[in-house]
Amino acid sequence: MLHNQSVSEFVIIGFDYFTPYLELFFPLFLCLFIFITVGNGIVMLVILVNSRLHKPMYLFICALSVAEIGIVTTVYPTMLALFLGGKTSISFGFCLLQMYAFDMFLVTENFHLAVMAFDRYVAICLALRYHMIMTLKTSRTLIFSCWLVGFLSPLAMILLVAQLPFCGPNEVEHIFCDAAPLLTLACTSTNLDVTMDLTVSSVTIILNSIFIVFIYTNILFVILKMRTSEERNKAFSTCTSHLVMACVFYGSAAFMYIQLQQSYSSEYDLAAAIHHSVLTPLLSPLVYSFRNKEISNCLWRHIWSKRNFY
Repeated sequence: MLHNQSVSEFVIIGFDYFTPYLELFFPLFLCLFIFITVGNGIVMLVILVNSRLHKPMYLFICALSVAEIGIVTTVYPTMLALFLGGKTSISFGFCLLQMYAFDMFLVTENFHLAVMAFDRYVAICLALRYHMIMTLKTSRTLIFSCWLVGFLSPLAMILLVAQLPFCGPNEVEHIFCDAAPLLTLACTSTNLDVTMDLTVSSVTIILNSIFIVFIYTNILFVILKMRTSEERNKAFSTCTSHLVMACVFYGSAAFMYIQLQQSYSSEYDLAAAIHHSVLTPLLSPLVYSFRNKEISNCLWRHIWSKRNFY
């Protein structure tokens, strides 16, 4: 699979302006890693162990938490090693694996947000038919489809990168092994790879963002036609958490891959990486646990039952 490789490993060196702050970044990102994994893990476990939460909306939240945990466990070990030692080495094969896993979880999260928007549309616009349309079987099929698309989408890009010759410098100016900085190190033209990366990422992000905008436009029209303010407030409250997460995810994701190799900006790539590996996974448990009364109530009941037992 790997051809013409004189480079067997890459060195993740971070960014020059990181160097004076490495001692601060390590404890900060370690705390973020613990909070994100524990927070999303708690949301996932609360949903799995409480049968009253075995409903489509909560199953989607659970699957989203799995994707968030996948993102941080993929990239944070490399980031923490970088912040602790100033640089870290990664084999070529593991670099490809990290790139693949990061893209897979991002694409999966992208499609989960679209599926969750559809769930809210059915709940508000087709309320009387919700339980007929969004059955547990349907929700599980949608979740499986999101993961299947996430699994398949990065394959073509990874296979193309695996065929590239890397015969020169092996220092990656980034905080983990990502496609954009890696392509700048190849000692051949990467136009096909850049085009593939741009096409796959743009199509999935743009189509899903358009779909979500269309869904929420229809939801808004239905809500505005409701007779009482109580009905409108209740409908808005069911959408708020998902709408916040969608806005955060798509706020910068639409621009993540639009820069071609000739105009590659390491600062831009860093901002996009931090956005997807810190901001979105960090907000997910906060938005879905503290804003969702049913999840928070189940969590507190579980905590009190354990406390009384002991």
